[in-house]
Amino acid sequence: MRSRRHTAIAVTALLGLFATTACGAGSADGGGATGGGEIAVAGQFPTESIDPNGALAIDGGTRVASLQLYSPLLETVGPGEFDGKAAESWEINDTATEFTFTLRDGITFSDGSPITGQDVAASFERTVAADSPFSANFVDVGVQATDDTVTFTPAAPDPALLAKLTGVMITPAEATEDSYLDKPVTSGPFTVESFTPGGDLVMVPNDRYWGEKPTLDRVTIRSIPEVAARVTALETGELDIIWGISDDQVTQLNGNTEVQVVSATGSAVTTMWMNASTPALAKAEVRRALWQAVDFDKKIKALYPESGEPADSVIAPTVFGYAPQEPVTYDPDAAKQALVDAGFDFDTTLRFHFSQAQFRQWVKSVVSDLAAIGVKAEALEKEQAVYTEDLLSLNWDINIQQVGTLGLDASYNLGRLYTCAAERTGYCNPELDRMLKLAGTAVDPAERQAAYADATELIWNEAVGMYPMFVKNLFATRASVSGFEPDVEGLPRFDTVSVDE
Repeated sequence: MRSRRHTAIAVTALLGLFATTACGAGSADGGGATGGGEIAVAGQFPTESIDPNGALAIDGGTRVASLQLYSPLLETVGPGEFDGKAAESWEINDTATEFTFTLRDGITFSDGSPITGQDVAASFERTVAADSPFSANFVDVGVQATDDTVTFTPAAPDPALLAKLTGVMITPAEATEDSYLDKPVTSGPFTVESFTPGGDLVMVPNDRYWGEKPTLDRVTIRSIPEVAARVTALETGELDIIWGISDDQVTQLNGNTEVQVVSATGSAVTTMWMNASTPALAKAEVRRALWQAVDFDKKIKALYPESGEPADSVIAPTVFGYAPQEPVTYDPDAAKQALVDAGFDFDTTLRFHFSQAQFRQWVKSVVSDLAAIGVKAEALEKEQAVYTEDLLSLNWDINIQQVGTLGLDASYNLGRLYTCAAERTGYCNPELDRMLKLAGTAVDPAERQAAYADATELIWNEAVGMYPMFVKNLFATRASVSGFEPDVEGLPRFDTVSVDE
């Protein structure tokens, strides 16, 4: 396959998924000017780490910080569509087993040292070595580099590798875990002035950034986990941008002329896996009946009228591989009868675990609906670290989280989480593995789409989980803030923001 600098039509005809239109967010010699004031911002997740390729790479706080501090090779601009960042161009062979990226000329880290292919390769290798949930995207992918290029060679065809690589951030080849405890060398629009894990991250413009320079003088990401406290801080002017706000506070904020509410579609889906390795939930008929017993439409209207929309698929419509399904209709009588017919033990108490305060009302309401048909469920709110440990060890019966799709390709979601080898849901089906392998390796985009549609239908009908809601990310800004626009994955970016003092 030829580079995007050559015949785009030939690329589209052969591999329509690979929209390699790389030109990025600015010229290699930069542009713009600093001097646009200071802002303070806060979301629902504290920033525990600023290591973009470590064990917490896709943790909510780390991911937001990484987007400001580091550059990937390329970024997603739509399903199967990419713009170059540190990469000026790339070439993919016809079997999607060799991906070669050419770096922009003259780009440097924040300390002035050149960004090389070896740095990219080392960043990738650190990601794989971290053995994090993100690392699972790169099983059996080799990497080689020169000063100006880096080449990835998956052992099997991997047409989704471009999307996966959008999450790999470029750091110096010599970076270690200790490099991120103070003021790390960065490759993105900002650099670190100070950082306290779980506390404040203070960022200033990276004067050596190769792209367009931020207009702000300083950005402080604060840790304010309680949404009510974030809203109050925004209204008093202590904060300039907040996110992770609840729908019931949107009405309050809409009445404030000093505040603007912004919504971003993103790719998040409220996902409630049901642990199929739990004896009580081993049968698809049981899992399906539990889904049928919950009035999700009513919950969405009551709790998430601004940010929620009834879902008809496991992944969002913004994602390559989305395939709509027939919604599960609320019918408590039919649900109870189905449980009886399936031999469900009504003396069982299901462990419904969660970690974020935003889910409290939702979980309580679901537990109430299940109780109405005689099913016992216990809501277990856990600290994030305990929740994560229990999640990975399958120490739960029902789980709730918002699951997004990095890179807007279903391989990151379905291909990573639903295989037998993943052991993430308690569900294992060799037929699903076959579908996902075809979807993950087929070079023809139409064949990939069809395989993901088959896999989605199976996951939906087998009720591996309940998938009630597509989620919009809600942001609020002071009226003095301009230029703020979440990216296509619904995450905040601050390099284009300015503020009227």
